[in-house]
Amino acid sequence: MQQLIRKLKNREARLGVLGLGYVGLPLAVSFAKAGFKVTGFDLDKSKVDAVNEGDSYIIDISSEELAGVVKSGHLKATMDFSELADVDSVNICVPTPLGKTRDPDISYIQSAVKSIADSMHSGLLVVLESTTYPGTTEEVILPILSENGFEVGKDFFLAFSPERVDPGNPTYHTVNIPKVVGGVTSNCTEVAGNLYGQVMDTVVPVSSVRVAETVKLLENTFRSVNIGLVNEIALMCSAMDIDVWEVIDGAATKPFGFMPFYPGPGLGGHCIPIDPFYLSWKAKQAGSEARFIDLAGQVNSYMPRHVLKLVTSALNDRRKSVNGSKILVVGVAYKPGIDDMRESPALDILEMIANLGGETSWFDPHVETIPDAISANRLGDLSADAISGFDAVVIVTPHPTVDHTVLLDAGPVIIDTRNALKGHKSADLIKL
Repeated sequence: MQQLIRKLKNREARLGVLGLGYVGLPLAVSFAKAGFKVTGFDLDKSKVDAVNEGDSYIIDISSEELAGVVKSGHLKATMDFSELADVDSVNICVPTPLGKTRDPDISYIQSAVKSIADSMHSGLLVVLESTTYPGTTEEVILPILSENGFEVGKDFFLAFSPERVDPGNPTYHTVNIPKVVGGVTSNCTEVAGNLYGQVMDTVVPVSSVRVAETVKLLENTFRSVNIGLVNEIALMCSAMDIDVWEVIDGAATKPFGFMPFYPGPGLGGHCIPIDPFYLSWKAKQAGSEARFIDLAGQVNSYMPRHVLKLVTSALNDRRKSVNGSKILVVGVAYKPGIDDMRESPALDILEMIANLGGETSWFDPHVETIPDAISANRLGDLSADAISGFDAVVIVTPHPTVDHTVLLDAGPVIIDTRNALKGHKSADLIKL
């Protein structure tokens, strides 16, 4: 253990990052910038080639930044998983989606761990960062890595440290977000803490790996439930002809006991729409009901349909139907300022409108293409001339670089699901 800690402190340890997506690539670059030799592993050849060419595909990592650590020899990417035999530490940053029945799909984790086990050697540190249910590290990963007789906490070290990535956030990034770490044993926690301590501003050790696993789920469940609450309030206010945005602004003036959350057209991204159901699934296995999680999930999942209802009602007021109307969705990324479309409610809204016979188009300055399964035309610019032929415009994701005021008085009825046109009034403007 002390030998590995010494190698970490001296930047002599060779690090591996398994999975070069939104979590893995920024982590690998952070390690490399701190002076470590890092190998990134991925099955996607396009990602491997892009990394080795210094061409970033992640919004939080510039190509200049990536190219710098690649040219210096501190970072390389490979599809050859046998090179795991050469690393002293490996971080697992692979997807953890939900199955069709909202059961956790940890197949990517299992595949990654089996690759590590094939190259297992004494003194290796393995850290899982992928969000998962409490118990995964000990119940799934530990048995695989122990198959060859290695003893955890002595021959190898195993820990969980939840990723806390917020794509596009200009203030918080990999290095300055506090890093929670929990090991299978105290030795595991100490070794993993030393790994992150060389790079992160703050390391927060917790008493067990299960605590660390649950920390991440609580963070995103907190957000999901509160968003579900404010979405329900928004539905109530809509039924009573009350401006929910003004209600929230008024409540937010209270200096204690209130934290503002805001309604929207549905949840997006990899974490908030998914993570709470990992906790709910595990809780049900333990005989405990997760009523808040399930109810929030129902409310949040309904919001795209509520948007469709607003579109339908607005067109009806103009004596038009969705069928045959030209409808534009503005913003298809799941949050402002990024190009990530994972779980974006905009895609659901486009699909539902098309299913009713609407002629759909979309505009997003950050997104080049949308999934082929969704039939919609891309609008090249958001000018008054470009939108004059539409019957309705739905603002789903308000990117800060987009001037949404151009929509006002341009002809189409506007359904503003994010209060992007706050302070503006128009007979053609409908708020969520």
